[in-house]
Amino acid sequence: MLPRMNLFVLPTVLIVLTLNTDRVYGGATEEQMIAAGKLMRDVCLPKFKVPTDVADGIKDGIVPETKEVKCYINCILEMMQTMKKGKFLYESSLKQVDLLMPDDYKDQYKSGFAACKDSPNGIKNNCDASYALLICMRDKITKFVFP
Repeated sequence: MLPRMNLFVLPTVLIVLTLNTDRVYGGATEEQMIAAGKLMRDVCLPKFKVPTDVADGIKDGIVPETKEVKCYINCILEMMQTMKKGKFLYESSLKQVDLLMPDDYKDQYKSGFAACKDSPNGIKNNCDASYALLICMRDKITKFVFP
């Protein structure tokens, strides 16, 4: 049994990772999600000087409302192609869920995305918009994962 994971999916990395496994059915494995999340985290953490313990807290749902944390979240969501310039890419995010997430995550993510699709609307700052989306999804998706 794997521990509870907290990360999103980076499509490009997962495509490469799925080529290196001989058994993937309808999406990525949890191990692939962890690997993709680590790669994204390694890029975004130093950019915004978010301490590892703070990032670990985000994985547990503790999300400080600081500029650095909000911009770290935006970095991750933009790498995942979930957000772009403060806008939630709803349709493409749904397609990514279908293609790349393990089957037992798909229904929750689709309903969570539907419930949260308007949460960043009207927010001018990209980091604040990503933060609003993350908080909504954290609250709506039971199996929510983030790097």
